[in-house]
Formats: sequence, structure tokens, C-alpha cells
Amino acid sequence: MKYIAAIDQGTTSTRCMIFDHAGNVVAVDQKEHEQIYPQPGWVEHNPLEIWMRTQEVIQGALREGSLSSEDIAAVGITNQRETTLVWDKNTGESVYNAIVWQDTRTDEICNTLAQTGGQDRFRPQVGLPLATYFSGPKVKWILDNIDGVRERAENGDLLFGNIDTWLVWNLTGGVNGGIHITDVTNASRTLIMNLETLDWNEETLAVLEIPKSMLPEIRPSSERYGVVGAGLSLAGVPIAGILGDQQAAMFGQTCYAPGEAKNTYGTGCFMLLNTGETPVTSKNGLLTTLCYKVGNQPAVYALEGSIAITGALVQWLRDNLGLIQSAPEVETLAATVEDNGGIYFIPAFSGLFAPYWRSDARGAIVGMTRYVNKGHIARATLEATAYQTREVLEAMNQDSGVDLTALKVDGGMVFNESLMQFQADILNVPVIRPKVAETTALGAAYAAGLAIGYWKDFDELRANWGQDKAWEPQMDIEKREKLYSGWKKAVTRTFDWIE
Repeated sequence: MKYIAAIDQGTTSTRCMIFDHAGNVVAVDQKEHEQIYPQPGWVEHNPLEIWMRTQEVIQGALREGSLSSEDIAAVGITNQRETTLVWDKNTGESVYNAIVWQDTRTDEICNTLAQTGGQDRFRPQVGLPLATYFSGPKVKWILDNIDGVRERAENGDLLFGNIDTWLVWNLTGGVNGGIHITDVTNASRTLIMNLETLDWNEETLAVLEIPKSMLPEIRPSSERYGVVGAGLSLAGVPIAGILGDQQAAMFGQTCYAPGEAKNTYGTGCFMLLNTGETPVTSKNGLLTTLCYKVGNQPAVYALEGSIAITGALVQWLRDNLGLIQSAPEVETLAATVEDNGGIYFIPAFSGLFAPYWRSDARGAIVGMTRYVNKGHIARATLEATAYQTREVLEAMNQDSGVDLTALKVDGGMVFNESLMQFQADILNVPVIRPKVAETTALGAAYAAGLAIGYWKDFDELRANWGQDKAWEPQMDIEKREKLYSGWKKAVTRTFDWIE
């Protein structure tokens, strides 16, 4: 019996998961990588460390499952989106660290570009506002600020990619003929892909002064791209799926019909709503993005609400404050108090993403009194995720004209029972966790398996989906609205911090 492997390269760690035909996890290995903070607001990763961790987790998963490359029918890749990398195609060396999606150093670039045509000047073509979040301004920053790099790019020696592109290039040979591609979902996060043509948008490229020779070829999310090169653990295995992590979670949650939605709770929080084969323009601070494209079938679009900091806030309590020793302890600490003690924690560490898009905002804890203790801070940390999710859901309902009746959830935080109950309470809709909560890796596996005929169609994938647990709303309306209006008031206190 053959299996499908998925490489899930995330913001804080890389994992390899191997799945069987029923979508069950057969083996998994995971390793964290360093978060580099050179200045306030700057976040970087070492691309060579990510490539090394990727190779290690592939070996680890094969070892855990007592498998070899011959047992793997195909491999899919899913990745942290927008994290930007420029490297030399002749040496394989990056010209600078990868600039992570949370990084805010391109604030000045975005503000300058917005002086002509405003924050939404490119939105009609690319579906995105001008924001530090996206790859295009990050590429411009590298070209403008690292000595000699623009000249090398114009000479055709440098390649750009998000992490999917970097991994595929290395897996397929690197300097010895590695293929330089991305898929439509990752390309749609760059600010430089045209949503209609699914090709690079010439106007944005010209404004950002990015040479087209640097750019990868844009391909569907599910098709056979090439094979893993000799000397690597998966040598000879076809690479057949690429999806940005949030779209991969959507794919793994089997949200293939218009109107289906999911929310992923990871470093950040990302809600996606399938809008079908037509892009829907948001009037409420959401992003219009690609959902997936299977082979030569029409592209499918989504509305997305992106929240920068959710799980990362728990990590911050652990690593920066030392309030907890491990992430799961936050639930225990939060349970020592009855409520939030009147405080709200707005985690605008990288500004505010959807629905505000305020890069001038910074984090704040408001409502502090002598009564507040560390239990209240832990509780406010968890509640921040639920409040931000409600803001995005309301924007989604307004843009789509459809009220969501239930929310499928996935990612690491969905095992926090009290958070999931509070999420259902504050949204007033049921929250549903599937049997396989790590749907990001599963989605990448599904895309790869579809491309090679391991699974024959969406119906076969839907049959794999199973509910693990559901939380029903229990909070009365008066309390819900009072808590939420307090949050809305607290958010305004974070605006205009950076001048």
C-alpha cells in the first residue's frame, strides 16, 4: 500500500506528515526553527535552516513509519505564505534572510506607494490592499537595501520565491536544474499576481521595480510538477501539490462548495470562505484570494480574513514573559479565574490585519486595575483570538451576504477546550473540530494525491472528513454583546501609536 507525504513548512516549525488513503496520519516528524528579530517589528528566518529542517523531518517521518521513498506515491507542499526570499540561482545562497509575513519594515514603502491611488490602488487587479503583509514590497526592500542585489537581479542571476518556491527548487535539484515555480494560491499573496489572468501583474511589477526574470512560473495547486532529485530521502517521488497554508487547510477541510468556510488557529488566525469561480471584491477589509486550482479546471476563489497574532500571543506569554512553561498551560492558568477581570489584550504586535489594516497600531492591555492577576492575562490572551475571529466573520457576512451557520476549525489551538467554547459563545454559531485537526498538511496531501489519481475526486475526499467534536453557543446575548463592545472600544486604543 502506498502513502502520500506532505511537507508543512510553517512560521515556527516544519513538519512532514504521511497519510493513508483514508486520510489517517501514518507518521509525523516536526522541528522548530529560529525566529530572528533584528529590530522591533522585523522578523526573519534563515532559509538554509528551513531547508535543513525540511530534510530532517522527511527522514524522521519515514523512519517513524518504517517507510522508504518507494512507499510514497507523491508529495505535496504547504507553506507559510508571504514570507519572502531572494537567492542566487548559480550558488543557491540567499542574498538576505527570509523576511517573514509578520515583518513590518516595508511600512514606509507601502505608505509612499499609497500616496498615489491610496491603500487600495492595486486591489482591483490583485485583490489585496497595500500592506506590509505581502511579498511584493518585501522584494522591493531587499532590492533597494542590500548592496549589489538590484544589479544582480537585473542581470538575471537572482530568483524570488515564497517558501514553497524555495523548497521545490531545492527538492528538484537546486543549482542543478531545480524548477522555479509557485502555485496560484501563493502567487495571489504577493500583491503582484492578477486575479483574472493568474499571471504576474505588469503594472504592479513596474511600480515596485521588480525584474520579471526573478519571478517563478505560476502553476495550478494540484498537478505533477517534477520529481525529487537524487540523493534526497524522497528521491524519485513526484511533487504534485502546492498550496499556501491557509488554502491547504481549506482543501483539507473539504470546503469545495461556495459558501463553505473554515478558520485555522496557528501563529495567526485565518478564516476563508469559498466564493466559487468568481473573485468577490471586499468592501469590509477582507482579502480576495485564490482558494485553489486543480489541474486545468477553473480557478476557485475565496474571501479571507487574516489575523496576525493568535497562537503567537500564547508563545509570547511563554517565551517573553515566562508566565507559562508550555503553550497548553495557558488554558490551566486561564481557568484559575472566572472572567477576564475587565481587561482586553489587543495583540497588534505587527499592526492590525483584517478588517482594519492599521500598520500604525501596536499591542496593548487595557482596563488594568490592582485586581488583575496572571490568570486574567492568560484568559484575555485566549479571548483575543475569539474576538478577532468575530470581527472577521462579521466582515465576511457583510461581503458575501450569507450568514455563516457553523464554523469548521483546525490548527493547534483547537485542542484548547475553553477557547473553543468561548469562540462558539462570542460568535453565536457552533464550532466544529474535525477528526484530523492538522488539516493544512492533509490538504497538501490531498492536492498531490488528486494530481496522480491516488484519490479520484472531491467526493472521495469528502468521505474522509469526520467530526471529532462540536461546541454549541451557551452565552446569553446581553453578556456576549457587552464583552464584544468592550473589545471594539479597546481596539481603538491601539491606533496611531507609530507615527
